[in-house]
Amino acid sequence: MQELESLDAAVASPVGGEAGPLRLALIVGTAGVGKTSLAVRWAHQVRDRFPDGQLYVNLHGYDPGPPVAATDVLVRFLRALDIPLERIPNGEEPRAELFRSSMAERRILMLLDNAATAGQIRPLLPGAPNCLVVITSRTRMSGLVAREGAHRVSLETLSQNASVQLLRTVLAAYRTSDDDEELAELARLCARLPLALRIVAERAAARPRMPLRDLITDLRDESGLWDALSSEDEQGPEQTDAVRTVFAWSYRSLAPQAARMFRLLGLHPGPDFSLDAAAALAAVPPVTARRQLDTLAGAHLLEESGHHRYQFHDLLRAYALDQAQTEEPAEDRHAALERLLGWYLHAAAAAAQVGSSAYTLPVTLQHLPDNVNAATFEDGRAAIAWYETERTNLVAAVQAAWTSGMDRIAWQIPAALTMIIADREPADAWLPAQQMALEAARRADDRYGEAITLDNLGIAYRHLFQLPQAEEHFSGALTVFHGLGDTFGKARAANGLGVTHMFAHHPDRAAVRFEEALHLVRELGNQLYTGAFTRNLGWALLERGDVDRAETVLRQAADMLSGAGESLEQAEALTLLAAVYRRSHRFDAADAAAEQALAIAGESDATLFEALALLELGRNAVARPEAGEALSHLQQAAALFQRVGRPDLQATTWDVTGEAYFRLGRTEDAAGFHRQAATAHRSRGDRWSLATALAHLADALVQEGNLLEAQEHRREAVQLLADFTGPEAEAKRTHLEAGIHPE
Repeated sequence: MQELESLDAAVASPVGGEAGPLRLALIVGTAGVGKTSLAVRWAHQVRDRFPDGQLYVNLHGYDPGPPVAATDVLVRFLRALDIPLERIPNGEEPRAELFRSSMAERRILMLLDNAATAGQIRPLLPGAPNCLVVITSRTRMSGLVAREGAHRVSLETLSQNASVQLLRTVLAAYRTSDDDEELAELARLCARLPLALRIVAERAAARPRMPLRDLITDLRDESGLWDALSSEDEQGPEQTDAVRTVFAWSYRSLAPQAARMFRLLGLHPGPDFSLDAAAALAAVPPVTARRQLDTLAGAHLLEESGHHRYQFHDLLRAYALDQAQTEEPAEDRHAALERLLGWYLHAAAAAAQVGSSAYTLPVTLQHLPDNVNAATFEDGRAAIAWYETERTNLVAAVQAAWTSGMDRIAWQIPAALTMIIADREPADAWLPAQQMALEAARRADDRYGEAITLDNLGIAYRHLFQLPQAEEHFSGALTVFHGLGDTFGKARAANGLGVTHMFAHHPDRAAVRFEEALHLVRELGNQLYTGAFTRNLGWALLERGDVDRAETVLRQAADMLSGAGESLEQAEALTLLAAVYRRSHRFDAADAAAEQALAIAGESDATLFEALALLELGRNAVARPEAGEALSHLQQAAALFQRVGRPDLQATTWDVTGEAYFRLGRTEDAAGFHRQAATAHRSRGDRWSLATALAHLADALVQEGNLLEAQEHRREAVQLLADFTGPEAEAKRTHLEAGIHPE
């Protein structure tokens, strides 16, 4: 096959040889011509040349809905490369950089299917000559050929002989006496497109006693009907008209209930769907839905993409949606979509609640219709697996609800998933959906929904280190909760503001908010949140230098959290207690508290809490000083912070590592780690941590005799600290000023 030979030319140079440009193969052709089939077939043939595996994504560039965003594809690819979700940064460019570095030493074949523009493609290119990227598209993408050197393979429709041969192959076991001329006529009516040919062949095979001439007449009649219903302006190219004619011909042969399922599935907002989702959409039992889906798959109107999972070819999705809009009354379409989105909402709520006795769902759900079965999960692992599979559909469901005016569902889906999103997603992953949720709640004048969504947006912006936006949203949530008289909501928002102030290193402001949250939550008698907010207050007291009171408060918090059975929250309190002991020069007690926190975190396989305990052990060893011992703890902590995606804490660990090397007299190594920390803090806009790292860097440079650069860093650090108050800030400024103006 000529096209296969052309693709072979794209990998003609030896894989793993001399570094060269990235190899791109671009398969272009009209819809339904078989681009994806060719790409998959060829990928199977050459898979041995790429021992590190294959990456595939359907970009849905031609679907009725929005195409898949490159930033979401990058998350999917990075996870396929065994990059922990916690390590994946926010934003398209940082993710693309991590993807390129992760692919640098790998031999991987990538298939980017159904791309509409080069803009969809470029962020996904690995940049490694050992990899090959195969792209399918309906457009010629001349820019990709010119700029990136893509090897373009144009896939034409099948020849007449090849079309007839395809029909004969499919029909061989069912019809042996069909005339070649009639098969040729059938191929012509299908515009020699493989997608249309297979659908027609499947129908002919299902009617072995029906003369082929009758099938041809039916298809011609359908074509005439289509022409009559289409104005001249609406008609597309010959191939598109032929495909739609075949679709209509096959669709009209379906039993009424299967046809109804087909057109309702066109309303589904996501790229694929489960058996249970289809059942909810059509309001039929799953066993009935399975029979209807099998019928559609057997007619090549639907593809089974996995166990009880299905997807459309993009042309068929568009046709199904067109039929739904034509044949289903508007109120029936609305009811079907509402059933589906309600099913997703209930499933999300069920997934969030599995395995968490302490989690209180922040939404009140309306009952599902009697003819819709709610999803259930055996355990937390099954719930998370469901979320991982359905994440794209859940985001699409929020958008569909927002677009359709189903405002309650639009804000409740992300609200129900609050804890899962916080634990398993990069901070920006749900940001657009959360923003739509806020608009929906406000449009519906749903004040509680507005408050919950404002609070969730505050968390997202805080994790993005966009602290002014975080404070704005938490403050908005607090105001709305106050108007509602919602005590727990006020406590939650006040605590969110407190943590935001701690991120900005304003412990005095944070302490006020934590005390406010504590006062509110004590009224409710909730031991878990009382313990957690008490711990946060101890954190603020420690950072503002009130060490004695911090110790008392943190001891209380650790006891409360232990009594509530929240071991990880207790571990965090113990790590803070270790810091209290260190600042009081009780180094043995500090080690004991941090070791206890480390043991608790290790038992729960809680990487972040392990890293926090190790960082504190390292800090304590530097303070003893036992700098050699510190390096082991700090190296482990930095690796774990990288694994869980906390670049802020990883940078802090680098800075402490620099202090350890300084204590050992290795000032060049110390300066290197302080520079690395300063660069990371600068990129995040963390003024306090940047000033701290620059002060340490200046001290190391002085020991190396680089006084001029040291003075520059000290002056910048003083400027950065100008807006900070409290004893620690004053001590830092005094130390820096002494270096700038020595007596």
